[in-house]
This record gives sequence, C-alpha cells and structure tokens, in this order.
Amino acid sequence: MRTLVIVIVVVLAAGGLVAAGYHPVMEAWQKQSMPKWRLAEVTQGDIIEVVNSTGTIKPVLQVSVGSFVSGPIDSEYELKDVDGKPLLDKLGRPLHIAEFNQEVRKGDQMAKIDPRLYKAAVARDYANLASHEAELMRIEAQRELAERDYERVRRLRDRDSAFVARADLDKFNYALSALVAQKVAALAAIEQASSQLLTSKANLGYTEILAPVDGIVISRKIDPGQTLASQFQTPELFVVAPDMREKMHVHASVDEADIGLIRAAQSKLLPVTFTVDAYDDLFVGTTEEVRLGSTVASNVVTYPVIVAAPNPGLKLLPGMTASISFEVDRREKVVKIPNSALRFFPLPQHVRKEDRPLLEGLGPQVEASEPQEDSLSAIERKAVRERRERRHVWVQDGYLLRAIEVHTGLSDSRYTELKSGDLQPGQKLVIGIDTTVSGWGG
Repeated sequence: MRTLVIVIVVVLAAGGLVAAGYHPVMEAWQKQSMPKWRLAEVTQGDIIEVVNSTGTIKPVLQVSVGSFVSGPIDSEYELKDVDGKPLLDKLGRPLHIAEFNQEVRKGDQMAKIDPRLYKAAVARDYANLASHEAELMRIEAQRELAERDYERVRRLRDRDSAFVARADLDKFNYALSALVAQKVAALAAIEQASSQLLTSKANLGYTEILAPVDGIVISRKIDPGQTLASQFQTPELFVVAPDMREKMHVHASVDEADIGLIRAAQSKLLPVTFTVDAYDDLFVGTTEEVRLGSTVASNVVTYPVIVAAPNPGLKLLPGMTASISFEVDRREKVVKIPNSALRFFPLPQHVRKEDRPLLEGLGPQVEASEPQEDSLSAIERKAVRERRERRHVWVQDGYLLRAIEVHTGLSDSRYTELKSGDLQPGQKLVIGIDTTVSGWGG
C-alpha cells in the first residue's frame, strides 16, 4: 500500500513538472519554428499613375516633292537658293542635287531636269504664235480691202441699179463676211497658240525642282543623271520635313481600356514622358490628339494617340521607337502601400483562426471557379470592379498573421494609394517568407 502511494505521488509530481514546463517549451518551439517574414514599410508621399505604351517618332508634316515633267536630272547644273546665291555642300563645292539632311528654304532649288527639250518647245510655240498673229494681220488687211470694195459697189448701185447687178453686190458682201469669219478663226488660233506657249513655259519652269516649304530633307530617292518618267504618276523625288527643330510627333497605340484615362489626362494638360534607345535623356511632351479611328489586331482594339514634343537639339529623329508613360492622375502626400504587400497571400496555418475565412476568397483556386466577367451584366461588372479596390494586407500578430482591410486608389510601379484602412506610415507589412531561414511554414 505504501509503495502504491509513493508511486502515485511520484507520477503526480512528474506530471506537475511536465505541465509546468509544457507552455514555455511550446512557446520556445513555436518561436524557433515560425517563419522569418519579409517585411515592407508603409510610407507617405506622392503617387503618379501612368499608362505605358510604345510609339514611333515622326515629323509633324512630311512634304513629298515630285516632278511634273519627265527627263534626265542635269548633273552639271549648279543649284541656287531662293535669293539666287549658289548652294554649296559641306566642303564648299557647288551642289548639283539636294543632299540628305540638307536644310532648305521655300523656293530653293533641289534639282534640275535637263531643259533643252522644253526650251525648244517654248521656241516652237513662240514661232507658232507669231505665225498666227501674222495670219491675223493678213486677214485684217483683206477684210479692210473687201469692206472698201463693198462700200464702193453699194454706192454705185444706190446711184443707179443698172450699173451693178444684185448678184454682184451679194458676192462682195459674201467676201466681206467670209473675211470677218476668218478673223474670228485667226483670233481663236492666236488664243490657242498663246495657251500652248503658256503650257510650254510652265513645263520649262517645272524643270526646276523647288523646295515647297522650309525644312530638312529626310529622304532623297533620285541621283544625278537619273531619268524621270512622269507620264502615269508623279514620281517622288524628295521628302522634306518642316519645323523638325520646333516639334516632333510620337505616334502611339493605346489599348481601349486606357483610352478614357488618356482623354481625361489630356483635358487636365498632364505631361507625357518618354525615352528613346539612342539617348539617356527623359523627353517631355503633351497629348496633342486622341484619334477616333481604331485599329483591331488579334481582337485587341487600340486607338492612335499623338504626343507632341519639342526637339530643339534635333535628337528626336524620324523612325525612332519611344517608350512612353502617359501621366493620367496624381496624388500628393498620401499613405502608400507597397504593391508587394497587396500581392501577398499567406497559407492558412500562418493566419490566426478568425482571419482564415478571408483566404477562401483570395486563393487562385477560388478565382478560377468564379464566373468570367464577360458573362456578367453591366451592373455586376461595375460592382466587381469596385470590389477590386477592397483588399487585405497582413501584419504580424504574435506568432501568426492578422489581416487589415484596406481600400485602395491610384497605383504606380511600386506603391498603391491608401484611401481608407487602419494603416499608418512606418508600419511594417508582410510581403513574403524569407526562404533562407528554415521554419515550420517555410
């Protein structure tokens, strides 16, 4: 009996010691085994929301310079500017044809077509006109003579009808009328010859290819000595871009989902920034136009957006690819949540019991089973988009994580605006598990 009592006492004592040490041991084990969380800090500052796109740099205007007449390019002719002064190349030699990248003024010669055939046509038409004018003079002299003859015969008949028969008087009248008609025909021939002469002079003038505007030659498609044939269509010889130093256009394609933001930003005169691969500079422009004509490619609808940017240093060249950021909205001095904290979804064993039901609506396996947005009504789609602004972030609460509901606003590449929620600047949010440290959830 005494032995039994002793055994019971020993067992009870051992149990008491185990019970007394259980909680400290379990606490130490939990502390040692819990994951090492990666944290990010809630901050305060400005948030700029942008829409990114790519575009192609083009001149504001590209003027094609063609030829109205045909013929070989005169490779010996020395070009002159609008003031009549010789045009020289970079080495000071006379120019025979406009060069690439040459800056021209309106009226400057850019090329010369061999004018010999057109000069001959002008001389021929001068001679033809002179011939018709001489014919008019001959007809006018004959008309005056016929008119005097008719008057003499008519007076004789008026004095005595026996002297001149009526038939003779009619012959003189007919001769006079015929010469009047010949004069009218001669005047018409002179008018026709004059028109032909004007055409030949115009064609001779067209042998000089002149710059239609002030600008830079960005393309040349002919060489000295080349023969032009313009019978069926006007050949394009040069392309001149005016005002390239003043302004360039960036032609971008923006997805239809973002076009509303772009138009709102345009009305607010928000800036557009972009870069090109050729330089490290950040270029700034403005949204000049949102064009209404859409383009559909692979079932994706895009709209052309034109961005205007100054180009005083002529760094922006036609054809460059620009990486564009349209500023669509801005918030100043707001609480900012790291985007990595909004993207973090913990495992259920890491979350305190009362917050575990939230995970049932956040996991990707649940999202896959939800109805597609295309199958929802317009009202339901609007509600879904509003619910997307209500999110949860996670903070440490002892050994587990606690959820904090937040209502978000604008976003940039790193942060999202906090519209409402129990967060303060400086507060640490969980963004993931440090996999370099082993733990019971790692």
